[in-house]
Amino acid sequence: MQKRCDRNRKRSKRRAIYCPIHNCYIDSVSQKYQMFADQAGQLQQRGMSRRNALMLVANQTTVPIEGEWLEAFWCEGCQQTTWYHIRKCDDSNYQISLAPQELWRQVTGVIDSLGNPSVGEFTRKSARQVNYQGLTDFQFLN
Repeated sequence: MQKRCDRNRKRSKRRAIYCPIHNCYIDSVSQKYQMFADQAGQLQQRGMSRRNALMLVANQTTVPIEGEWLEAFWCEGCQQTTWYHIRKCDDSNYQISLAPQELWRQVTGVIDSLGNPSVGEFTRKSARQVNYQGLTDFQFLN
């Protein structure tokens, strides 16, 4: 016969993600930002053969990377929030490292810090202006 306490063990447990400096549990303070690959080399770094990586990127412009994401955590020991690159190894183990700048280009749902590449320089400058005057900003030649 099954004991009563055994039936409640199906509840989800906290993810075992610890601070690499203080080795204390760290709390998530952001959503998970899923990663994707848009170049064959990014898939090859994760163990895919060159041929398969090239074919996959040719057929799909972006390929979601399973088990990897960027997430911000608060550490009580550091007293600060830090962004980490998380890799899920198995059901309860995670590999954690500081999120390098180049990984931010592989994340979905994040605004590009350099701005939208399809927007012209004039539009970008106009959007940054504090006191937009409309047509009075232009000098018309007669």
